[in-house]
Amino acid sequence: MELLWALFLGVVGVVATPFALLFFWAVYYDFSRTRIPPGLAHPWKLRLIHWVFIMIITAGEICERLGLCRQVAVVRFITELKRTRLDPSLFFKDLHFSGVPVRVYYPKAPSAGLRRGLVFCHGGCGTFGSIALYHNICNIITKKGDLVLVSVGYRLAPEHPYPTQYQDCLTATLHFLQNANAYGVDPSQVIISGESIGGIFASAVAQKLVGRTDVPKLRAQVLIYSGFQVMDFNLPSNQQNSAIPLLYRDSAIYFGTKYFGKSTSLCDDILKGSHVPNEMRLKYGKWVSADNIPERFKRRGYQQVPLASYKPEVYRQFPELLEVTFSSLFAEDSVIRQLPETLIVSCEYDAYRDDSLLYKKRLEDSGVRVHWFHAENSSHGVIITCDFGFFALPGAIEILDQVADFVKSL
Repeated sequence: MELLWALFLGVVGVVATPFALLFFWAVYYDFSRTRIPPGLAHPWKLRLIHWVFIMIITAGEICERLGLCRQVAVVRFITELKRTRLDPSLFFKDLHFSGVPVRVYYPKAPSAGLRRGLVFCHGGCGTFGSIALYHNICNIITKKGDLVLVSVGYRLAPEHPYPTQYQDCLTATLHFLQNANAYGVDPSQVIISGESIGGIFASAVAQKLVGRTDVPKLRAQVLIYSGFQVMDFNLPSNQQNSAIPLLYRDSAIYFGTKYFGKSTSLCDDILKGSHVPNEMRLKYGKWVSADNIPERFKRRGYQQVPLASYKPEVYRQFPELLEVTFSSLFAEDSVIRQLPETLIVSCEYDAYRDDSLLYKKRLEDSGVRVHWFHAENSSHGVIITCDFGFFALPGAIEILDQVADFVKSL
Protein backbone atom coordinates (compact mmCIF):
# COMPACT_ATOMS: atom_id res chain seq x y z
CA MET A 1 0.00 0.00 0.00
CA GLU A 2 2.82 2.39 0.85
CA LEU A 3 4.45 1.64 -2.50
CA LEU A 4 1.21 2.38 -4.38
CA TRP A 5 0.80 5.62 -2.43
CA ALA A 6 4.35 6.64 -3.27
CA LEU A 7 3.80 5.86 -6.96
CA PHE A 8 0.59 7.87 -6.93
CA LEU A 9 2.31 10.87 -5.38
CA GLY A 10 5.13 10.54 -7.90
CA VAL A 11 2.71 10.58 -10.83
CA VAL A 12 0.87 13.58 -9.37
CA GLY A 13 4.18 15.37 -8.93
CA VAL A 14 5.25 14.69 -12.52
CA VAL A 15 1.92 15.94 -13.86
CA ALA A 16 1.57 18.92 -11.51
CA THR A 17 5.10 20.29 -11.76
CA PRO A 18 4.79 21.70 -15.34
CA PHE A 19 1.51 23.37 -14.43
CA ALA A 20 3.02 24.86 -11.28
CA LEU A 21 5.98 26.19 -13.24
CA LEU A 22 3.67 27.69 -15.87
CA PHE A 23 1.57 29.30 -13.14
CA PHE A 24 4.53 30.86 -11.35
CA TRP A 25 5.92 32.11 -14.66
CA ALA A 26 2.55 33.67 -15.53
CA VAL A 27 2.36 35.44 -12.17
CA TYR A 28 5.93 36.72 -12.49
CA TYR A 29 5.42 37.86 -16.09
CA ASP A 30 2.19 39.65 -15.23
CA PHE A 31 3.51 41.49 -12.18
CA SER A 32 6.78 42.43 -13.88
CA ARG A 33 5.10 43.90 -16.97
CA THR A 34 1.47 44.79 -16.28
CA ARG A 35 0.65 48.33 -15.20
CA ILE A 36 -2.95 48.59 -14.00
CA PRO A 37 -4.21 52.15 -13.35
CA PRO A 38 -6.62 52.94 -10.51
CA GLY A 39 -9.69 53.39 -12.73
CA LEU A 40 -9.70 49.89 -14.24
CA ALA A 41 -12.53 47.78 -12.82
CA HIS A 42 -11.84 44.48 -11.01
CA PRO A 43 -8.07 44.41 -11.46
CA TRP A 44 -7.62 41.08 -9.67
CA LYS A 45 -10.15 39.32 -11.88
CA LEU A 46 -8.37 40.73 -14.90
CA ARG A 47 -5.00 39.56 -13.56
CA LEU A 48 -6.27 36.03 -12.96
CA ILE A 49 -7.70 35.79 -16.47
CA HIS A 50 -4.42 37.17 -17.79
CA TRP A 51 -2.45 34.51 -15.91
CA VAL A 52 -4.44 31.78 -17.64
CA PHE A 53 -3.86 33.44 -21.01
CA ILE A 54 -0.10 33.68 -20.36
CA MET A 55 0.01 30.01 -19.34
CA ILE A 56 -1.69 28.99 -22.58
CA ILE A 57 0.57 31.14 -24.76
CA THR A 58 3.70 29.95 -22.93
CA ALA A 59 2.71 26.29 -23.15
CA GLY A 60 2.23 26.77 -26.88
CA GLU A 61 5.62 28.43 -27.28
CA ILE A 62 7.34 25.60 -25.37
CA CYS A 63 5.67 22.99 -27.59
CA GLU A 64 6.73 24.89 -30.71
CA ARG A 65 10.35 25.18 -29.55
CA LEU A 66 10.43 21.46 -28.73
CA GLY A 67 9.14 20.71 -32.22
CA LEU A 68 5.97 19.07 -30.91
CA CYS A 69 3.46 21.38 -32.59
CA ARG A 70 2.92 25.02 -33.40
CA GLN A 71 2.10 27.48 -30.66
CA VAL A 72 -1.21 28.37 -32.28
CA ALA A 73 -2.32 24.72 -32.25
CA VAL A 74 -2.01 24.62 -28.46
CA VAL A 75 -3.87 27.93 -28.08
CA ARG A 76 -6.70 26.69 -30.30
CA PHE A 77 -6.96 23.33 -28.54
CA ILE A 78 -7.17 24.82 -25.04
CA THR A 79 -9.52 27.67 -25.91
CA GLU A 80 -11.85 25.23 -27.66
CA LEU A 81 -12.29 23.41 -24.34
CA LYS A 82 -14.46 26.30 -23.16
CA ARG A 83 -17.92 25.06 -22.20
CA THR A 84 -20.78 26.28 -24.36
CA ARG A 85 -24.50 26.26 -23.85
CA LEU A 86 -27.53 27.32 -25.85
CA ASP A 87 -30.14 29.60 -24.39
CA PRO A 88 -33.46 27.65 -24.29
CA SER A 89 -35.19 30.48 -26.13
CA LEU A 90 -32.92 30.00 -29.18
CA PHE A 91 -31.89 27.37 -31.66
CA PHE A 92 -29.09 27.25 -34.22
CA LYS A 93 -28.03 25.53 -37.44
CA ASP A 94 -24.49 24.86 -38.65
CA LEU A 95 -24.41 25.62 -42.36
CA HIS A 96 -22.08 26.69 -45.16
CA PHE A 97 -22.57 29.98 -46.98
CA SER A 98 -20.90 29.63 -50.38
CA GLY A 99 -18.39 27.23 -48.82
CA VAL A 100 -17.76 29.26 -45.64
CA PRO A 101 -18.84 27.53 -42.39
CA VAL A 102 -21.34 29.55 -40.37
CA ARG A 103 -23.61 29.04 -37.39
CA VAL A 104 -27.01 30.69 -37.71
CA TYR A 105 -28.84 31.55 -34.47
CA TYR A 106 -32.63 32.05 -34.37
CA PRO A 107 -35.07 33.08 -31.64
CA LYS A 108 -37.69 30.36 -31.11
CA ALA A 109 -40.47 32.89 -30.54
CA PRO A 110 -42.44 33.65 -33.70
CA SER A 111 -42.08 37.07 -35.27
CA ALA A 112 -44.82 39.20 -36.78
CA GLY A 113 -42.58 39.88 -39.76
CA LEU A 114 -39.07 39.48 -41.03
CA ARG A 115 -36.37 40.00 -38.41
CA ARG A 116 -33.15 41.97 -38.52
CA GLY A 117 -30.02 40.01 -39.34
CA LEU A 118 -26.51 40.41 -38.00
CA VAL A 119 -23.27 38.94 -39.38
CA PHE A 120 -20.69 38.48 -36.61
CA CYS A 121 -16.93 38.21 -37.25
CA HIS A 122 -15.13 36.90 -34.18
CA GLY A 123 -11.79 38.03 -32.74
CA GLY A 124 -8.65 36.05 -32.00
CA CYS A 125 -5.81 37.76 -33.88
CA GLY A 126 -6.81 35.92 -37.05
CA THR A 127 -5.00 32.81 -35.82
CA PHE A 128 -7.40 31.40 -33.23
CA GLY A 129 -11.00 31.93 -32.18
CA SER A 130 -13.96 30.11 -33.65
CA ILE A 131 -17.71 29.77 -33.84
CA ALA A 132 -17.57 27.57 -30.72
CA LEU A 133 -15.44 30.00 -28.68
CA TYR A 134 -17.86 32.86 -29.39
CA HIS A 135 -20.99 30.72 -29.10
CA ASN A 136 -22.16 32.16 -25.77
CA ILE A 137 -21.53 35.74 -26.92
CA CYS A 138 -23.67 35.10 -30.01
CA ASN A 139 -26.38 33.63 -27.75
CA ILE A 140 -26.56 36.88 -25.81
CA ILE A 141 -26.63 39.15 -28.88
CA THR A 142 -29.28 37.01 -30.60
CA LYS A 143 -31.55 36.90 -27.56
CA LYS A 144 -31.22 40.53 -26.47
CA GLY A 145 -31.36 41.87 -30.02
CA ASP A 146 -34.24 39.60 -31.11
CA LEU A 147 -32.52 38.96 -34.40
CA VAL A 148 -31.07 36.25 -36.62
CA LEU A 149 -27.31 36.09 -36.18
CA VAL A 150 -24.75 34.56 -38.52
CA SER A 151 -21.44 33.70 -36.85
CA VAL A 152 -18.72 33.35 -39.48
CA GLY A 153 -16.19 30.54 -39.08
CA TYR A 154 -13.57 32.09 -41.31
CA ARG A 155 -10.40 30.13 -42.03
CA LEU A 156 -7.44 30.93 -39.83
CA ALA A 157 -3.86 31.94 -40.46
CA PRO A 158 -1.13 30.81 -40.87
CA GLU A 159 -2.61 27.84 -42.74
CA HIS A 160 -4.78 30.24 -44.71
CA PRO A 161 -2.83 33.48 -45.27
CA TYR A 162 -4.24 37.01 -45.27
CA PRO A 163 -6.58 38.16 -46.79
CA THR A 164 -8.43 34.81 -46.58
CA GLN A 165 -10.15 35.85 -43.35
CA TYR A 166 -11.56 39.07 -44.77
CA GLN A 167 -12.56 37.28 -47.98
CA ASP A 168 -14.44 34.57 -46.05
CA CYS A 169 -16.32 37.24 -44.09
CA LEU A 170 -17.18 39.02 -47.34
CA THR A 171 -18.34 35.78 -48.99
CA ALA A 172 -20.59 34.86 -46.05
CA THR A 173 -22.04 38.38 -45.88
CA LEU A 174 -22.83 38.44 -49.60
CA HIS A 175 -24.56 35.05 -49.36
CA PHE A 176 -26.65 36.24 -46.42
CA LEU A 177 -27.65 39.47 -48.16
CA GLN A 178 -28.65 37.58 -51.29
CA ASN A 179 -30.65 34.94 -49.39
CA ALA A 180 -31.86 36.84 -46.33
CA ASN A 181 -35.53 35.99 -46.84
CA ALA A 182 -34.77 32.29 -46.61
CA TYR A 183 -33.57 32.85 -43.04
CA GLY A 184 -36.51 34.99 -42.00
CA VAL A 185 -34.54 38.22 -42.35
CA ASP A 186 -35.42 41.51 -44.01
CA PRO A 187 -32.59 41.99 -46.57
CA SER A 188 -32.68 45.75 -45.96
CA GLN A 189 -31.99 45.20 -42.24
CA VAL A 190 -28.67 43.32 -42.25
CA ILE A 191 -25.87 44.56 -39.97
CA ILE A 192 -22.18 43.63 -40.24
CA SER A 193 -20.31 43.41 -36.94
CA GLY A 194 -17.03 42.27 -35.46
CA GLU A 195 -14.91 42.23 -32.31
CA SER A 196 -11.19 43.07 -32.21
CA ILE A 197 -9.64 41.79 -35.46
CA GLY A 198 -13.15 40.72 -36.48
CA GLY A 199 -14.04 44.41 -36.48
CA ILE A 200 -11.24 45.01 -38.98
CA PHE A 201 -12.76 42.39 -41.26
CA ALA A 202 -16.27 43.77 -40.73
CA SER A 203 -15.22 47.33 -41.56
CA ALA A 204 -13.39 46.11 -44.68
CA VAL A 205 -16.51 44.21 -45.79
CA ALA A 206 -18.69 47.30 -45.28
CA GLN A 207 -16.29 49.35 -47.40
CA LYS A 208 -16.13 46.71 -50.11
CA LEU A 209 -19.92 46.63 -50.43
CA VAL A 210 -20.21 50.39 -50.91
CA GLY A 211 -21.63 51.13 -54.32
CA ARG A 212 -22.70 47.54 -55.05
CA THR A 213 -26.07 47.49 -56.80
CA ASP A 214 -26.44 43.73 -57.12
CA VAL A 215 -27.06 43.17 -53.37
CA PRO A 216 -29.06 45.04 -50.73
CA LYS A 217 -27.18 47.74 -48.86
CA LEU A 218 -26.01 47.03 -45.33
CA ARG A 219 -28.22 48.68 -42.73
CA ALA A 220 -25.41 49.31 -40.24
CA GLN A 221 -22.04 48.23 -38.91
CA VAL A 222 -21.00 47.47 -35.32
CA LEU A 223 -17.27 47.69 -34.58
CA ILE A 224 -16.18 46.54 -31.12
CA TYR A 225 -12.76 47.83 -29.93
CA SER A 226 -11.04 47.23 -33.26
CA GLY A 227 -7.89 48.61 -34.82
CA PHE A 228 -8.30 50.72 -37.95
CA GLN A 229 -4.75 51.70 -38.82
CA VAL A 230 -1.30 50.11 -38.59
CA MET A 231 0.72 53.25 -39.08
CA ASP A 232 1.29 54.85 -35.66
CA PHE A 233 1.67 52.80 -32.46
CA ASN A 234 2.47 55.81 -30.28
CA LEU A 235 -0.91 57.46 -30.05
CA PRO A 236 -2.05 58.42 -26.52
CA SER A 237 -3.84 55.12 -25.84
CA ASN A 238 -0.92 53.09 -27.19
CA GLN A 239 1.34 54.75 -24.63
CA GLN A 240 -1.09 54.90 -21.72
CA ASN A 241 -2.37 51.34 -22.05
CA SER A 242 0.67 49.59 -23.49
CA ALA A 243 0.95 47.19 -20.55
CA ILE A 244 -2.71 46.51 -19.71
CA PRO A 245 -4.19 43.03 -20.24
CA LEU A 246 -5.58 41.32 -22.13
CA LEU A 247 -3.58 42.78 -25.01
CA TYR A 248 -0.31 44.61 -24.54
CA ARG A 249 0.70 46.94 -27.35
CA ASP A 250 3.86 44.90 -28.05
CA SER A 251 1.92 41.64 -27.96
CA ALA A 252 -0.50 42.92 -30.59
CA ILE A 253 2.41 43.64 -32.94
CA TYR A 254 3.91 40.23 -32.15
CA PHE A 255 0.63 38.42 -32.90
CA GLY A 256 0.24 40.56 -36.01
CA THR A 257 3.53 39.30 -37.42
CA LYS A 258 2.39 35.75 -36.65
CA TYR A 259 -0.90 36.39 -38.41
CA PHE A 260 0.79 37.62 -41.55
CA GLY A 261 3.45 34.92 -41.40
CA LYS A 262 6.27 37.46 -41.03
CA SER A 263 9.38 37.43 -38.89
CA THR A 264 8.93 38.72 -35.34
CA SER A 265 12.27 40.50 -35.79
CA LEU A 266 10.25 43.22 -37.56
CA CYS A 267 8.29 44.10 -34.41
CA ASP A 268 10.58 46.87 -33.18
CA ASP A 269 10.69 48.66 -36.55
CA ILE A 270 6.90 48.45 -36.86
CA LEU A 271 6.44 49.81 -33.34
CA LYS A 272 8.56 52.81 -34.30
CA GLY A 273 6.77 53.33 -37.64
CA SER A 274 9.73 52.58 -39.91
CA HIS A 275 7.48 50.55 -42.22
CA VAL A 276 5.53 53.63 -43.38
CA PRO A 277 6.71 55.25 -46.66
CA ASN A 278 7.05 59.03 -46.67
CA GLU A 279 4.29 59.52 -49.25
CA MET A 280 1.88 57.54 -47.04
CA ARG A 281 2.83 59.66 -44.03
CA LEU A 282 1.85 62.75 -45.99
CA LYS A 283 -1.38 61.24 -47.28
CA TYR A 284 -2.63 59.59 -44.10
CA GLY A 285 -1.08 61.83 -41.45
CA LYS A 286 -4.15 64.09 -41.43
CA TRP A 287 -6.23 61.13 -40.22
CA VAL A 288 -3.71 59.37 -37.97
CA SER A 289 -2.90 62.20 -35.62
CA ALA A 290 -3.22 62.84 -31.90
CA ASP A 291 -4.64 66.24 -32.92
CA ASN A 292 -7.85 64.40 -33.85
CA ILE A 293 -8.21 62.90 -30.37
CA PRO A 294 -10.10 64.84 -27.66
CA GLU A 295 -7.87 66.36 -25.00
CA ARG A 296 -9.43 64.37 -22.18
CA PHE A 297 -7.86 61.23 -23.60
CA LYS A 298 -4.35 62.68 -23.40
CA ARG A 299 -4.25 63.35 -19.67
CA ARG A 300 -2.51 60.19 -18.52
CA GLY A 301 1.06 61.09 -19.40
CA TYR A 302 0.97 61.24 -23.20
CA GLN A 303 4.12 62.46 -24.96
CA GLN A 304 4.22 62.97 -28.71
CA VAL A 305 6.58 60.53 -30.43
CA PRO A 306 7.19 61.08 -34.17
CA LEU A 307 7.49 58.15 -36.57
CA ALA A 308 11.05 56.88 -36.99
CA SER A 309 12.89 57.18 -40.30
CA TYR A 310 11.44 55.16 -43.14
CA LYS A 311 13.16 51.85 -43.89
CA PRO A 312 12.22 50.63 -47.38
CA GLU A 313 13.32 47.08 -46.60
CA VAL A 314 10.80 46.86 -43.74
CA TYR A 315 7.94 48.10 -45.92
CA ARG A 316 8.87 45.65 -48.67
CA GLN A 317 8.61 42.79 -46.20
CA PHE A 318 5.31 43.94 -44.75
CA PRO A 319 3.24 46.07 -47.18
CA GLU A 320 0.00 44.33 -46.13
CA LEU A 321 -0.21 46.38 -42.94
CA LEU A 322 -1.12 49.53 -44.82
CA GLU A 323 -3.59 47.97 -47.26
CA VAL A 324 -7.11 49.29 -46.90
CA THR A 325 -8.44 45.77 -46.17
CA PHE A 326 -6.44 45.88 -42.93
CA SER A 327 -6.20 49.63 -42.25
CA SER A 328 -9.79 50.73 -42.83
CA LEU A 329 -9.04 54.33 -41.87
CA PHE A 330 -7.15 54.73 -45.16
CA ALA A 331 -10.16 54.23 -47.44
CA GLU A 332 -10.91 56.97 -49.95
CA ASP A 333 -13.37 59.74 -49.08
CA SER A 334 -15.79 58.50 -51.73
CA VAL A 335 -16.03 55.17 -49.90
CA ILE A 336 -16.19 56.54 -46.35
CA ARG A 337 -19.07 58.88 -47.26
CA GLN A 338 -21.26 55.95 -48.32
CA LEU A 339 -20.79 53.78 -45.23
CA PRO A 340 -23.91 52.81 -43.27
CA GLU A 341 -24.93 53.96 -39.81
CA THR A 342 -22.30 52.83 -37.35
CA LEU A 343 -21.89 51.86 -33.71
CA ILE A 344 -18.29 52.12 -32.50
CA VAL A 345 -17.37 50.63 -29.14
CA SER A 346 -14.15 51.65 -27.40
CA CYS A 347 -12.60 50.84 -24.02
CA GLU A 348 -10.74 53.41 -21.94
CA TYR A 349 -7.95 51.01 -20.98
CA ASP A 350 -7.42 49.49 -24.43
CA ALA A 351 -4.13 50.21 -26.21
CA TYR A 352 -6.19 50.57 -29.41
CA ARG A 353 -8.82 52.91 -27.98
CA ASP A 354 -7.64 55.79 -30.14
CA ASP A 355 -8.09 53.84 -33.37
CA SER A 356 -11.81 53.83 -32.56
CA LEU A 357 -11.73 57.57 -31.85
CA LEU A 358 -9.92 58.31 -35.11
CA TYR A 359 -12.29 56.19 -37.20
CA LYS A 360 -15.27 57.73 -35.42
CA LYS A 361 -14.06 61.22 -36.33
CA ARG A 362 -13.35 60.24 -39.93
CA LEU A 363 -16.86 58.86 -40.34
CA GLU A 364 -18.50 61.85 -38.67
CA ASP A 365 -16.50 64.32 -40.76
CA SER A 366 -17.75 62.49 -43.86
CA GLY A 367 -21.40 62.74 -42.82
CA VAL A 368 -21.88 59.16 -41.61
CA ARG A 369 -24.24 58.80 -38.65
CA VAL A 370 -22.15 57.41 -35.77
CA HIS A 371 -23.17 56.11 -32.36
CA TRP A 372 -20.40 55.70 -29.84
CA PHE A 373 -20.23 53.73 -26.64
CA HIS A 374 -17.15 54.14 -24.46
CA ALA A 375 -16.62 51.53 -21.73
CA GLU A 376 -14.96 53.72 -19.12
CA ASN A 377 -13.67 50.93 -16.86
CA SER A 378 -12.81 48.20 -19.37
CA SER A 379 -9.92 46.93 -21.46
CA HIS A 380 -9.42 45.03 -24.71
CA GLY A 381 -11.11 41.64 -25.07
CA VAL A 382 -13.58 42.19 -22.25
CA ILE A 383 -16.63 40.62 -23.92
CA ILE A 384 -15.00 37.19 -24.02
CA THR A 385 -15.51 37.10 -20.22
CA CYS A 386 -19.30 37.49 -20.46
CA ASP A 387 -19.90 33.89 -19.36
CA PHE A 388 -16.98 33.45 -16.94
CA GLY A 389 -19.29 33.40 -13.92
CA PHE A 390 -17.59 35.01 -10.92
CA PHE A 391 -14.72 36.10 -13.18
CA ALA A 392 -16.95 37.87 -15.70
CA LEU A 393 -16.04 41.52 -16.06
CA PRO A 394 -19.01 43.95 -15.89
CA GLY A 395 -17.99 45.73 -19.09
CA ALA A 396 -18.74 42.57 -21.06
CA ILE A 397 -22.50 42.58 -20.56
CA GLU A 398 -22.55 46.38 -20.67
CA ILE A 399 -21.09 46.32 -24.19
CA LEU A 400 -23.34 43.49 -25.40
CA ASP A 401 -26.38 45.36 -24.06
CA GLN A 402 -25.31 48.43 -26.04
CA VAL A 403 -24.98 46.35 -29.21
CA ALA A 404 -28.45 44.86 -28.72
CA ASP A 405 -30.01 48.26 -27.98
CA PHE A 406 -28.39 49.79 -31.06
CA VAL A 407 -29.67 47.01 -33.31
CA LYS A 408 -33.21 47.30 -31.93
CA SER A 409 -33.16 51.07 -32.48
CA LEU A 410 -32.53 50.78 -36.22
